[in-house]
Amino acid sequence: MASPYYTGETLDAAARYWQEKDARSARLDAARLRPLVEQYLQAHNTCALATGAGDFVRCTPIEYSWHDGCFWMFSEGGQKFRALAQNPNVCLAVFDPYTGFASLHGVQVTGRAELVEPFSPAYLAHAEYKKLSRAFLEKLQSPMHLIRVWPRRMECLFSDFKEWGCAPRQTLEWAAE
Repeated sequence: MASPYYTGETLDAAARYWQEKDARSARLDAARLRPLVEQYLQAHNTCALATGAGDFVRCTPIEYSWHDGCFWMFSEGGQKFRALAQNPNVCLAVFDPYTGFASLHGVQVTGRAELVEPFSPAYLAHAEYKKLSRAFLEKLQSPMHLIRVWPRRMECLFSDFKEWGCAPRQTLEWAAE
């Protein structure tokens, strides 16, 4: 059922809200923001990974590791691979439970996913990082798939930034190293 309130104009205005607000907000320097974001990502290990292709969308809670400038996720399988087969563009979110506006912490990441070939050098290096032996991985009945997400943009919401005279919402354009 169509809403008399939600027209193309009101939805466009809602979509522009953060762009317009961010343009007027005090920003943190990327050199200061980047290590804070990396520290936050390394202190967590679970994200919501959103994938989609055509009219199919999926949001999967999944364990990740953050190192070498990207997210690494082992997975047995699932519907996310249906979307990744057609569209490597993903979004993921890492966040703390909501306890109030004074303690918001979260990062939303837009990036590009890549499936890492099983037992390739990158695959084995991540397995070693996770302390998983090659022998263990080879014994599994079905292969453990490895998704690597290269971030492009990170939108951070940390209430703490207000204490530094900055907006709590900061954006970090991420260049792969």
